[in-house]
Amino acid sequence: MRKRLFIPALAVGLTAAAFPTAFADAQDGAGPAIELTALGSYANGSFDASAAEIVAYDAGTRRLFVVNAEAGVVDVLDASDPAHPEKLFEIDASAAVEETGWTVNSVAVHDGLVAVAAEPPVKTDTGRAILFTADGEPVDHVPAGALPDSVAFTPGGGHLLVAGEGEPADDYSADPPGTVTVVDTADFTAATADFTAWDGTGAPDGVRVFGPEGTLETDDAVSTNLEPEYIVAADEHTAYVTLQENNAIAVLDVDAAEITAIHPLGVKDHLLEGNELDASNRDDAIDIAPWPVYGYYLPDGFDLHTAGGETYLVTANEGDARDWDAYSEEARVADLELCADADRFAGMDLAELQAEEHLGRLKVTTSAGLTESGCYDELYSYGGRSFSIWTADGELVFDSGSDFERIIAETHPDHFNADNDENEFDSRSDDKGPEPEDVAVGAVGDRTYAFIGLERQGGIMIYDITDPASASFVDYGTERDFAVEPGEGDAGDLAPESIVFIDGDRSPTGRPMLAVGNEVSGTTTLFDITGGEPGDAGGEEGGESADPGTGALPDTGSTATGLLAGAAGALALAGGVLLLARRRGRADA
Repeated sequence: MRKRLFIPALAVGLTAAAFPTAFADAQDGAGPAIELTALGSYANGSFDASAAEIVAYDAGTRRLFVVNAEAGVVDVLDASDPAHPEKLFEIDASAAVEETGWTVNSVAVHDGLVAVAAEPPVKTDTGRAILFTADGEPVDHVPAGALPDSVAFTPGGGHLLVAGEGEPADDYSADPPGTVTVVDTADFTAATADFTAWDGTGAPDGVRVFGPEGTLETDDAVSTNLEPEYIVAADEHTAYVTLQENNAIAVLDVDAAEITAIHPLGVKDHLLEGNELDASNRDDAIDIAPWPVYGYYLPDGFDLHTAGGETYLVTANEGDARDWDAYSEEARVADLELCADADRFAGMDLAELQAEEHLGRLKVTTSAGLTESGCYDELYSYGGRSFSIWTADGELVFDSGSDFERIIAETHPDHFNADNDENEFDSRSDDKGPEPEDVAVGAVGDRTYAFIGLERQGGIMIYDITDPASASFVDYGTERDFAVEPGEGDAGDLAPESIVFIDGDRSPTGRPMLAVGNEVSGTTTLFDITGGEPGDAGGEEGGESADPGTGALPDTGSTATGLLAGAAGALALAGGVLLLARRRGRADA
């Protein structure tokens, strides 16, 4: 196995000038509170073909169930010897429904009952939730809305929940409603929760309801616009659903099969200290700087954490745009007309701001910020480049700010913000950066940790979230090998798509483990988790905490007006947070 890389918690949240020294000093001291060590990996031999996506684990059989979307099957792996996971057989969705061309999007397992979310050849048609035994024998299947994208059991296994994303056709000839299917596992009867209750009144303020002209004036504009992405049950009665493109979280009453609330998540201000980002892939440098951009969180995968009797949602803020043949919200800042009199850009040279080596390359949405005069007075990008902790009502408690990009700048300066299918330096800075995809929460010793997978950069960030408002960085580990070009040899794990935390009492080793499905490399890797003895503090504080009463990040004194006095001022301030600038003589495509 490759050598694990880590950067101690002390390095996070420091200024650029102190960063390298603090890193060196911390290396001489104690290591992280817990550590990941790769035990073994199964490679299915496919590259960049979505061949190892969602992973589920069955403790009774010590088997992993891994979505192989390329083949439309679930690979079943024997994990009883984690150092040598082996494929046993496949579960075929098309065979179970006796039709060809079905795609598997998600899998879950509870006490030997395996559930698969399956998409038909035409994605706007009704999908299926298909149930199997752990030995792959079909049990039953039920309708599960259009584009079933995530599947989960309630903790006791009484219900199976399926998030139906309901994406439109590329030409918008059809746009099915977003749904959540609630399946009673006692008799496999199904009920459907939808968002029609908001069609008459409109979605709550702050929930993104947008699309091509003509689609927002229909009677079902809200219910067809909302797109459930990922679902997790808190108990037998309540579950939470991310509405990724809508930048919101929905609450499901399981017993009634009813959506009871929708909570908007707001935006992240990248002008604030601690929220900086690298915005350009054409500047030949690592330049993590404040910019006059708001970021929609747009979370994908998430998990739950209970502390002090309260339930918190821990989200991976990936970001996602609607980009279809008939409608795309994406644009680069350089292609937009900015309002010269906007408060957000006060004192700035807009031509310099929109230069491709500054903010011009960054992808933003055209669905917000456009004034009646036809110019943009605000800019909104995709994803938070972070993970966040929210109350069950959608109030922000903690966000990791710019931690991820700062840590990567220190650990991988030659391959900062690389994509998952090539090693090119800085190629993702204009487009969601390292792209946190999924998060798993688990207790090790007397502490609780979040494990966040970075889809583009690769690797797992670890934070101690025992106290949600004071979450702290612990470690960063990766099995990616940048000495090998992806697709030309064994480059290690590429594009973690899902993470499963396995408790020690359910693990084959008797110790906590992680199972990670890597979409591009087609590998499923098992990690041993060591450390975390009772009383271990789990690292020092890092990142920005929020005021739990308001959900707002701390006021740093930074404002849109006066923070950057022109583009030259922006660059000067950027120099104050520049991390290991890397000059490259290359031309980006």
